[in-house]
Amino acid sequence: MAFELPKLTYDYVALEPHIDARTMEIHHTKHHQAYVTNLNNALAGGEWENKGIEEILANISKLPAAVRNNGGGHYNHSLYWQWMSPKGGGQPTGKLLDALNSTFGSFDKFKELFSTAGMTRFGSGWAWLVKTGDGLKITSTPNQDNPLMDVAEVKGTPLLGADVWEHAYYLKYQNRRNEYLAAFWNVVNWEAVAGKL
Repeated sequence: MAFELPKLTYDYVALEPHIDARTMEIHHTKHHQAYVTNLNNALAGGEWENKGIEEILANISKLPAAVRNNGGGHYNHSLYWQWMSPKGGGQPTGKLLDALNSTFGSFDKFKELFSTAGMTRFGSGWAWLVKTGDGLKITSTPNQDNPLMDVAEVKGTPLLGADVWEHAYYLKYQNRRNEYLAAFWNVVNWEAVAGKL
């Protein structure tokens, strides 16, 4: 069964002024759609064609670069849209907040370390909060890689990811990735993050 572009649960304009509507529309309808189309084409007729995306990513070292790039792109973005909400921002509560405080010292320190992971990722990539067998970790990956992949330095379940490809922010923020990452905290859907803990 072919992968499909997921529908958003909010309008493109809904994350304004933090993430602009034009960026959202292009990011979703052009960039994410291209990952879906290219992933389906790369898998067509092969033994992995009917496998789930998580199984594909867990075995990515056995697959061609087109599957790695586009499969990662599809998976990462499918979660990215869920991790943002017009009702987002603030800080989490309950078990998630407790876990962040106990792991990183404070919620503010977590935000600082996560933003630093995004800022220091050279070129295109992602910043991640990951649940591993050893607890929570912050990491970053190049291109469309993610912590589910068998090639990842830090392996685990992605709890939160920030896209730091220029297409995620360039129309509004140009080269000011730091401003985009600061704005991202205003739209984070903490319920979606906590649901993966």
